[in-house]
Amino acid sequence: MAKAAAKSAITGAFEYLAHAEKHPPAGVCVVFGDDEFLKSEVLVTLRHQVLAGEESDFGLTTFTGREVRLRDVHDALATVSLFGTGRRLVVIEEADPFVTEYRGELEDFVAKPLRGVFVLEVKTWPGNTRLAKLVAKSGLTIDCRSLESFKGQELKARERELKKWLVEQGRRQHDVRLDIAAADALVELVPPEPGILIQEVARIALLVASESSPFGRRSNERERVIDAKLVREHVGGWRTRATWDMVDAAAEGRAADALLQLDRLIASGEKPHGLLPQMASSLRRFSAAIELIERAEADGRRLPAREALAQAGIRPFMLGDAERQLRQIGRRRARLLTQMLLAADLAMKSYNSADDRARIELERLIVHLQANPAAGAMPAGAHR
Repeated sequence: MAKAAAKSAITGAFEYLAHAEKHPPAGVCVVFGDDEFLKSEVLVTLRHQVLAGEESDFGLTTFTGREVRLRDVHDALATVSLFGTGRRLVVIEEADPFVTEYRGELEDFVAKPLRGVFVLEVKTWPGNTRLAKLVAKSGLTIDCRSLESFKGQELKARERELKKWLVEQGRRQHDVRLDIAAADALVELVPPEPGILIQEVARIALLVASESSPFGRRSNERERVIDAKLVREHVGGWRTRATWDMVDAAAEGRAADALLQLDRLIASGEKPHGLLPQMASSLRRFSAAIELIERAEADGRRLPAREALAQAGIRPFMLGDAERQLRQIGRRRARLLTQMLLAADLAMKSYNSADDRARIELERLIVHLQANPAAGAMPAGAHR
């Protein structure tokens, strides 16, 4: 019974983002999962709930899990700023090692929290631990796992939440009404990455934004409507196929083909900033597969590459191609893929933010994947 109660106390990210007012932050909040976009959106929303107004920066303290000590958290929550409202929000990013080190102390902390709001951002959060049950009882736990983490009825429920969130985001951010049938079409045509899907909603909203726009339809004099027909006409098609062809060519070391597809996509109006998340959604799985293989090796086990790729989220019908691509990329570069993608993302958000400079970052990433792996770089388990 306790396990079921803890599970029911978890709030899905889409539900929280769509109706944050129904889920006020508690003394201790946990944001967990592998979808970085969702976690980022949730953390921003939590910050707005706890710290409002121009003085909100004075009440926020952010730590990194590998560096912070528990006493630092206590000090940050107990310290009242000379400026602002006096409310305190302390966030520990990448807090998995922090939770491991201070689990017992955190259990006591949850039972008697200090003033302010304390947020743990973690990748994993097993619901059967005493700490998770305590937070579920008195705090706020928000599930930011990707759709690929779910199966069966849970997956269907999560997809329904995703579609409702897309409809709500269309209304709030772009003043358009996204038909539920249009949301169905979006999820069908676009990879189930919330960051990519919301970009598509924004792009289609621009088509119906103008009073003289020939796209879409109006349900009354003021409301703009995005229907399934409009989605199918302007989402997917050759550009979606070209994007995945580009990713496949890059992963297989065919840099010339990948660069040609990149050129065509940008010429058609795609932005480098929108293409990087689509590349990352595939490439990061190779890095995750290598991490799983090396964990197994450290435990004295042999994990075949195909099995590691399946555990990393590669769909069954893609495993053959993915295994070949992982073999081409090699262990060393696959291990570094997450760092490479992060570096590209940071560059495209700062000194290379202009479209022409951002394109260079994509080209650099493609070229890094071209060279044949060094001898001995074959992932363990790739040989049969």
